[in-house]
Amino acid sequence: MFQFLFTSLVLGVGLAMDACAVSMANGFSEPDMKTKKTILIALVFGLFQGLMPLIGYFIGSTVITYIEKFIPWIALIILGFLGGKMLFDAVKHQENQEETIKEKLTFKGLIIQALATSIDALSVGITIADYAVSEAIICSSIIGVVTFAISFGSVFIGKKFGTKLGTKAEIFGGIVLILIGIEIFVTGII
Repeated sequence: MFQFLFTSLVLGVGLAMDACAVSMANGFSEPDMKTKKTILIALVFGLFQGLMPLIGYFIGSTVITYIEKFIPWIALIILGFLGGKMLFDAVKHQENQEETIKEKLTFKGLIIQALATSIDALSVGITIADYAVSEAIICSSIIGVVTFAISFGSVFIGKKFGTKLGTKAEIFGGIVLILIGIEIFVTGII
């Protein structure tokens, strides 16, 4: 039982790293974010990271083998677009110093981020295919809770540095999103 819980926890930490970086980038770009929105970000990332392995578990290796080859491309396109948009907005804000109103993360944007960072977790469903249904649900729940906790803390860290760095933090956040997309792509095609 200890090994099962430890493995689930390690899977959760590993899968949460993309969500961690994106959550931090969200905090960078919106340093005055309310706690309610911080909780929502962490909840959505945790929910997606927890559900994707479970979906992968239930649809099985047959379907995933067809989808898996496109996962790196999907993540690269979505995160590249979001990061590029963040960079563009930051540069635009630097050029127009008097116009410091930053575009807030929308719920739709949050869902797209959560999907892009968790889609690679579908393949984890294959690695837990030999688990009983109850074990797969517990494992996925642990992954979701770990992602929630890491994302929650990451938004606060991003907000703290975002306040100090201003648009430089927004540029950094955009670069982080693009690099995560590239990392998912590169590791997915190798």
